[in-house]
Amino acid sequence: MTHPLLDLAPLTAARFAAIERRVAALLDTEQDVVITQGEALLPLEGCIRGGARRGSTALNVVTGPYGQTFGNWLRACGARVVDLEVPFHTAVTAGMVAEALAATPEIDFVSLVHAEAATGNTNPVAEIGEAVRDHGALFMLDAVASVAAEPLLPDAWGVDLCVIGAQKAMGGPAGVSAVSVSARAWERMAANPDAPRSSYLSLLDWKERWIDGGRKALLHAPAQLEMLALEACLERIESEGLDAVTARHASAAAATRAGATALGGGLTPYVHEAREAAPVATTLRAPEGVDARDLVSAALAADPALPLIAGGGALAKEMIRVNHYGVDATRGAVQSSLAALGAALAAHGREVDLEGARRAAGEAW
Repeated sequence: MTHPLLDLAPLTAARFAAIERRVAALLDTEQDVVITQGEALLPLEGCIRGGARRGSTALNVVTGPYGQTFGNWLRACGARVVDLEVPFHTAVTAGMVAEALAATPEIDFVSLVHAEAATGNTNPVAEIGEAVRDHGALFMLDAVASVAAEPLLPDAWGVDLCVIGAQKAMGGPAGVSAVSVSARAWERMAANPDAPRSSYLSLLDWKERWIDGGRKALLHAPAQLEMLALEACLERIESEGLDAVTARHASAAAATRAGATALGGGLTPYVHEAREAAPVATTLRAPEGVDARDLVSAALAADPALPLIAGGGALAKEMIRVNHYGVDATRGAVQSSLAALGAALAAHGREVDLEGARRAAGEAW
């Protein structure tokens, strides 16, 4: 008995290359695009281990947990790491980055997360990219949470290594990711004796055997289901229009923030300034004396499909995250999430304004 998801013909090199071209169009990039067969941590680690060298100095911007991970990888590569840390309820500024670069002229690699879904902030990459470009360092950007949720222009912003994943605003699979690579990033990796080679982490293998070979023979059998799902979500974005997709995410973020503020009950936005809040997810601070995990559990008990989660790690007790990305960047998902949180707060004895929250969210959309 055949099954449409199991009995698949092998994915051809031509179709793989066609999907790459669609990813490049999504990013509006002329750089090489490599689609990697794994979750986005695969190309992120590959970029760091290929672009950072023993004895080099890296500026690692930390606005959330992923920045902390990048610092660990950079140190493992033998690089000296300068961590630029800012409170998780805010964003870094181009001025802070420029000051850090001026204070340590030998910095030759900069790593930054565009939008931190875990903390709900987003960073001004265009302005930061200008500072990094003026300094001459290689610039790596984690755009996994920002792609399709807000503008992302790696070429215009001077990003040398731009990593994306399909599982958030793109509404696609988690098991496939991609990275755009500039010419000077390829040069840096080729000159790095410690860059991964003959390895699943190796971007150079894709460059030498796939790109330079004319994209005629794949390195290994691709993950067919994930590649077909990536192709499908690209088709969906193209059909709706990228501008419409990003506008929908911006509306979801504005509506969630406005509705949560109007809801009351002690619930407040975790990211203080709206302009620094990521359109992919809104983080909220639970009221004093109320465990965020209890509120989320109560809300999900009423509707397990809601895009709600408590914060991770040290933030678990105080942060609630509304993940309004992909198929959940809708009026319905936002209104249902606010209503469920309001009911949970009321059950904890907090006074809430459900109608005011509904009205504020609707007006903000």
